[in-house]
Parts: sequence; structure tokens; C-alpha cells
Amino acid sequence: MNKGVKRILVTGGAGFLGSHLCDRLVAQGHDVLCVDNLFTGSKSNLVQLLGRHNFEYMRHDVTFPLYVEVDEIYNLACPASPLQYRINPVQTTKTSVHGAINMLGLAKRTGAKILQASTSEVYGDPEVHPQQEEYWGHVNPIGPRACYDEGKRCAETLFFDYHREGRVRIKVARIFNTYGPRMDPADGRVVSNFICQALLGQPITLYGDGTQTRSFCYVGDLIEGLLRLMASDDRTTGPINIGNPDEFTMVELADMIVALTGSSSPIVMRPLPADDPRQRRPDIARARAALDWEPTVRLREGLVHTIAYFDALLSGAGGRSLPPAMPVT
Repeated sequence: MNKGVKRILVTGGAGFLGSHLCDRLVAQGHDVLCVDNLFTGSKSNLVQLLGRHNFEYMRHDVTFPLYVEVDEIYNLACPASPLQYRINPVQTTKTSVHGAINMLGLAKRTGAKILQASTSEVYGDPEVHPQQEEYWGHVNPIGPRACYDEGKRCAETLFFDYHREGRVRIKVARIFNTYGPRMDPADGRVVSNFICQALLGQPITLYGDGTQTRSFCYVGDLIEGLLRLMASDDRTTGPINIGNPDEFTMVELADMIVALTGSSSPIVMRPLPADDPRQRRPDIARARAALDWEPTVRLREGLVHTIAYFDALLSGAGGRSLPPAMPVT
């Protein structure tokens, strides 16, 4: 193997984020092994990589051990939207917890450096705003979102325990709302919901009174943050917030998408679901200082690219309809 070329494992590599990460790593010349059980991922996200000499796909569930030789591991495997993880909440928790144990065991055996894709959901419905990494969160441990929230919190615990006890080299990224091409049009995330509803001329479903906020990071910026975190000094373990600190209400997001699509879709209001966070915004001071990273793509610019992707996708599907919209995530 050429000096500088790494053997890199990406779990959840056929998903939205994982496929973009595989693209970047393959383009850098690394040997990439993408592992995914296709519960929420899709091989269609990998068509541009299949056949490349330095890319390999393996269908595998991370809740079972994996025995391969690698230098780095990006652990991204887990359903990541309410529609997905409520289908099978027990499996969602198992993917976070058992998956972390199995991948940490692999890292310990091989001496690999390992990055955990954690989430802003560890902050729950935050009582501190914006959210800093020192904040312990406000999570309902028995609510309908707990399978994801608490699974990711437990995964972080495991990462730091393996680091302290087994000296495993870890990185923990807390990912905030991310959007861009290759999002699943029916996965229930607010950006994909609003765009698809606008393009199809369907009512745009807005939960609550529309004043709840999110901060949206374009996928290219997010992947750059993960790469910089993995490349950082071993003393930089995280957790580190990776997200865009620009904050928007749901009404502002809906209005922007309607304007960019030229849609005449009306906005309809629905009750806010249980445990849906009222506000979410990352403090990225730590990412700026430790990684020299901050997002560069503004929301309007990123939405233009994302709308173009969904427009082509829906046109190719013959203007298909979508399942009922799900809450903000």
C-alpha cells in the first residue's frame, strides 16, 4: 500500500451522509470498505463508486461483529429520522449500542482510529441555547425519540470508556441537522418534506406554530468537518459540534423553499409531536479552534442544489406522491 493511503471502514456508508463521505475518501485515494445493511441506506447512493478499484461494498449489520483489517473507522450506521427509527425502535437502540461495542472492539484489536457520528439529539429539548459541548442535555429517556437519543448518548459513553480503559483512539462528532442531495425524499426530515411537498404542489405540513428553530448544515460542509476531526491530533477526542450556527424558524424555512421552487403550495399547521425540540443551534467555537472548521454554504445556496436534486428525482419517478409528512427532526 502506498504511503499515506489508508484502509478505511465506513459503517452506514450507503446512507445520505455515509455515501458522501465515501465519495470524498475514495477521491483522496484511500481504500474504502463501505458496510451497510440497507435498512435505511440505498445502493443507488453508491453507483458512482461501484467498480472503482479502491472501493468495496459489504452488506452487514453492525449489531454483529465484523472482522476486517483497517486503519480508520467512521461509525455512521444508525437510522437518523423519526420515520425511520420509530419503525423499529429496539433495532435503532441496538444499532447505536451494539454497533458501538462491535466497532470499538474492532478498533481496539486493529489499533484503528475511530470516529463516532453522534448527534445534536443528545441535547434533547435543550434548556441552554445555543448548545455547547459541556451541556449535558435535557432528554426524555422513555419518550418516542428515546431509542435514538439515548442510544447515541450510550454510544458516546462507550467511546469514552474504551478510550480511558483501552486507550482506543476516538473522535466524537455531534452532528446537527444536515441536508443536501441524496436525502431520502420520504424519510420525514423537514427539508426533504418541505421541498418534495412544494415540488409536487402538495400542502406543506408545518408542525407546531412554526416558531421552533433549527440550524441547517449543507452536506459538503458537514463531511469536511468529519474529515478534519478524524485528521486531528489524538488529543482531540471531542465531543465536537459539527453544524451550521445560522438559525431559522420553520416558517422561514418553508417560505424560503416556496420562493425557490416557485410553488403555490399552502402551509397547513399540525400539532407539535411529543418531545420535539423547540430550538436547536450549535455553538461551534470548539470546532473553529480545534479543526479550523466552519460551514461555508449558506442555506439559500444549499437549498438551490438540494431542490435541483429532488426535482430531477421526482421527475424521474413520474411525479410520485409521498407518504404523509412526519415531524421535524
